[in-house]
Amino acid sequence: MPTSNNTASARTIAIGDIHGCADELEQLLQLIQPTADDTLVFLGDYIDRGPDSQRVINTVIGLQETCEVVTLVGNHEIMLLDAIEQPLMQSLWLQFGGQQTLDSYGGDFDSIPADHLTFLESCQRFHETEGHLFVHANYLPNSPLDQQDPQVLLWTHLSELQPTAHVSGKRVIVGHTPQKNGKILDYGHLVCLDTFCFGNGVLTGMDVHTDQLWQTKARN
Repeated sequence: MPTSNNTASARTIAIGDIHGCADELEQLLQLIQPTADDTLVFLGDYIDRGPDSQRVINTVIGLQETCEVVTLVGNHEIMLLDAIEQPLMQSLWLQFGGQQTLDSYGGDFDSIPADHLTFLESCQRFHETEGHLFVHANYLPNSPLDQQDPQVLLWTHLSELQPTAHVSGKRVIVGHTPQKNGKILDYGHLVCLDTFCFGNGVLTGMDVHTDQLWQTKARN
């Protein structure tokens, strides 16, 4: 585990949905230059749709030697884990980008390394700090996150539910709802950092204390 030496310079940087875009993740990390003082909070959906989910997970696992890493689970990780446990779910997952993930592992469920499965199983449904809540998809404003329906936390798009400020008064950082224009969605009390990386190449990181943004360049 990295050792922090300067808490005054510590950053908490949330990173939006990666969806197998390993090149963009590496480019973003080059821009951010994380140190042992920093905490990176990944908002889930590391896998599916993009070309190299295996390398994305390798990169995130490796970051744990550099800085503090918090990993949230997204609906696509849930679909993969369900597909492994319930063969009837495999065709559904493959239709929603799972085929690209399986291809990155050589086309076989048995080729997914044990440490990658352990990583996926260990991802959290939410993360809470003194001033912020982090969750993959959405939330209900009047309940603590640990009392909320996983369907809302993991699956409900902001187009279906635009919540008011959370009862805790904390700012909420989410992904999941793709912003195809490559710009973050900022309601003040709620910020969405899913900038449609697998579609346009824009992956976003944001220091939640200063609102500093880092983004990769769009492909189109």
